Amino acid sequence: MNAPAPIQVQLAEPVDYRTHPSQYRHWKLSFNGPVATLAADFDENAGLRPGYKLKLNSYDLGVDVELNDAINRIRFEHPEVRTVVVTSAKEKVFCSGANIFMLGVSSHAWKVNFCKFTNETRNGLEDSSQHSGLKFLAAVNGACAGGGYELALACDEILLVDDRSSAVSLPEVPLLGVLPGTGGLTRVTDKKKVRHDLADIFCTSVEGVRGQKAKDWRLVDHIAKPAQFAAKVQERALELAALSDRPADAKGVELPLVQRTIAGDTLSYANVTVEIDRAKRTATFTVKAPTGAQPSDVAGIEAAGAAWYPLQMGRELEDAILHMRTNELDIGTWLIKTSGDAAAVLAMDAVLLANKNHWLVRETIGLLRRTFSRLDVSSRSLFALVDSGTCFAGTLLELALACDRSYMLALPDDEAAAPKIAVSEANFSLYPMVTGQTRLGRRFYDEAPALEAVRATLGKSLDADAAFAVGLVTSNPDDIDWADEIRIAIEERVAMSPDALTGMEANLRFNGPENMFTRVFGRLTAWQNWIFQRPNAVGEKGALKVYGKGDKAVFDWNRV
Repeated sequence: MNAPAPIQVQLAEPVDYRTHPSQYRHWKLSFNGPVATLAADFDENAGLRPGYKLKLNSYDLGVDVELNDAINRIRFEHPEVRTVVVTSAKEKVFCSGANIFMLGVSSHAWKVNFCKFTNETRNGLEDSSQHSGLKFLAAVNGACAGGGYELALACDEILLVDDRSSAVSLPEVPLLGVLPGTGGLTRVTDKKKVRHDLADIFCTSVEGVRGQKAKDWRLVDHIAKPAQFAAKVQERALELAALSDRPADAKGVELPLVQRTIAGDTLSYANVTVEIDRAKRTATFTVKAPTGAQPSDVAGIEAAGAAWYPLQMGRELEDAILHMRTNELDIGTWLIKTSGDAAAVLAMDAVLLANKNHWLVRETIGLLRRTFSRLDVSSRSLFALVDSGTCFAGTLLELALACDRSYMLALPDDEAAAPKIAVSEANFSLYPMVTGQTRLGRRFYDEAPALEAVRATLGKSLDADAAFAVGLVTSNPDDIDWADEIRIAIEERVAMSPDALTGMEANLRFNGPENMFTRVFGRLTAWQNWIFQRPNAVGEKGALKVYGKGDKAVFDWNRV
């Protein structure tokens, strides 16, 4: 019996995550000394897909693509900014959350990818606050519901206008038959520490909570009457700015559009290529090492700007991951490779470590940290292939450590040609996962003997046998077995259920202590994923399908 042909799932128009403020349709970005203001003014006629209007500052993926870009531009182009005020330019509405009609007409994969990217953007606010001193204030000047409140929750503080009508709410459970699983439930309890019985009332009421009660319940941090609201926003923004160490007099780095070409089934960037094999349902990512003279000090880094290798490579890799994750749904196995001079990567790591407190270096490390985390939470099988010409060293070794498995070619009879890997101090400190663990720590469960054995290899180039001996690779086949072992491993992987693999990989990749971020992604991967497929949400009479039509949802009352 012939195997069925692979299902091809293609979008009519691929999503492009590259944008620029001159192209924004939804956000207004302004600057006043240490304070930047991001004002939501969503164009209801500029949805990313046909079939819905973005009324009442409701959002879709296109809105969050702009938000992600705007935050990155503040990080790199405006180092003088210490606080970002997130507010609304519309009267009486802050943000009404994800557009329900968009969710109603979207495929399951689109909904889940949309929720994942949205939450990565919110996580990025908290990441910048923690690691680079960029603070965020939600100035909630109108109704704030669902995903709009989740955006506010991702900020350091929430200031709500006390005008007798503006409220915060998470109405997904009673209104839509789903749940605020992309961060709402988790941040209400883990971050705001709202008492669980009050959270139960809050999450099962449509109208939300206003004014003093919202503050008393810890749903917001501050309230202000309309006449004092603007002054209070400025006061709190400056007080948050005083907590930051971002430089007031540094010159920012302009971020040009990431340059990418697509020819057939190949995506090409300056430092990254992705080659898609549709018949095998695989994509091979190759990240190239830096070449030529590289900056060795802060002056050289500032002069290089956006062309500085780790910054440019990080932006390219991020775009490749997002493009493949959204636009190539049936390419389920990603093969991760590197090429070039490992010594150049280790030299780059030395510069990163020596200058990690400089604002531009710190922001670049942050970009790489968040990009590697995007790889961690991508629902794809990840295999690292460490073969001839590789440069899995230091920062680029993180790519292999993020993978589900790693295969390293052993050439016992040709020491000169044998691929090598190398650990640097960067692997022990610069790129923690969302768990707070390093990938080395996750790999070895933070067990001291194993980590000490790896640390003892610092400064050494490890061949396949040596890397295998300290547990840094999964398998070390020699050149006789290499081709067959890799082929069989890939063929077996792509033949398995993608749903089962997604669940397995997510569980195995995050094996350490739980925290707010792992709980967010766990709820997104499991609960939200499941609920979005249930008839009570997306059946013909499901809550998402009948929303706005005047019909009442019909539920299957069986508890599962």
